[in-house]
Amino acid sequence: MSTLTPGLRPSPVRPPVPAAPEPRAARFRLSPADRDVLWLYLLTRISLWITAHFARWLFPAQSGVRETATVLAPFQRWDANHYLHIARDGYFPAGTGPWTSGWDNREAFFPGYPLLLRAVHTVVPDWTAAGLLISLLAGAVAVLALARVARAYLPEEGAGHRTVFLFLLSPCAVFLAAGYTEALFLAFALPAWLAAMRHRWALAAVLTTLGTAVRVSGLFLAAAIGLLFLLSARAGGGRRTWRSAGWTLLPALPPAAYSWYLHAHTDDWMAWKHAQERGWYRTFHPPWEAWANTWTGAFGGTQSTGYAFMFQAELAAMLVGLALVALLVRRRRWPEAVYVALSLWALGTSYWYTSVPRATLLWWPLWIGLAALSLRRPWFRTAYLCVVAPVTTLVALTFLTGRWAG
Repeated sequence: MSTLTPGLRPSPVRPPVPAAPEPRAARFRLSPADRDVLWLYLLTRISLWITAHFARWLFPAQSGVRETATVLAPFQRWDANHYLHIARDGYFPAGTGPWTSGWDNREAFFPGYPLLLRAVHTVVPDWTAAGLLISLLAGAVAVLALARVARAYLPEEGAGHRTVFLFLLSPCAVFLAAGYTEALFLAFALPAWLAAMRHRWALAAVLTTLGTAVRVSGLFLAAAIGLLFLLSARAGGGRRTWRSAGWTLLPALPPAAYSWYLHAHTDDWMAWKHAQERGWYRTFHPPWEAWANTWTGAFGGTQSTGYAFMFQAELAAMLVGLALVALLVRRRRWPEAVYVALSLWALGTSYWYTSVPRATLLWWPLWIGLAALSLRRPWFRTAYLCVVAPVTTLVALTFLTGRWAG
């Protein structure tokens, strides 16, 4: 794994000096490279929609049925239902809450996505279609930003396109198209990182603040951008740079406001965390206990084969994340290392691992590093596709047919 991110060059003091700022008009103009990325994104969306269409015919929920599920039904799974219920009914409808028997622990989910879903629903009547539209548009923004971030790191021609290609064919890419938060979060996080690389701290803070409203991962991003700010200021940013320090505190506002809202209804400042503990076994356990419990689920014969496979995927994703952090530290990419390490700590200190493979979608240094490797070692692209393509297909079918995936 020592070549996982060869394009991220070591620096003893700070991240690479950002490129000269683009003219304002150029930031919003699509270059030919941007259009290629969007074309690739559209093609992968079409491929996924075709898979979803045939999945509802070939893998119905019950055997022997003579009518298929609705066209959008394959995408209304798991967390997407939680977001729909929050957007439609609120967090505590009709006085229900954690004190109610059979409560769904919906307060575990941050309010940014449900609020946007409710707004889009005023224009798009179908809730599932509204969620898919959000993910479709947010995903387009995310891949454009990912390509631009990749081009800032890698000198090779086609770096942005290759990074997006590997990202969109990654094992958990189906979640970028569903009514989940990954696409929306990345639509804020990647432009925020791009702005921070250009030392546009106010814009980076505003975008990160939007990200913290969507999911707790925004706080990990805020920590990484805060560290990037400190490194840049120490390396000679001057008094003008230090005057922007207050912006780094802005991303804490949405989580603080959400905690206040939950406290007003439950008398619990950490109600969202306690909901995760009740519903998803996210009580704190030392990392070695979490690894051991996940290993037992994967190989101990305690789970059905489908669940055992998912636990195996959790272990594999955790190993990839640890290797990525180690390499980022080795190359002194401190802000990126902090971002990924905080994510691993949050996911790796529960009773067992949950959603680590899905979290890899948020680790853009991973996809940039893999792109760098594939550009410098042409055989790697073929090997990657041969290994990943069947896994990606299986995960997509697992999710689209209503089985647990990620």
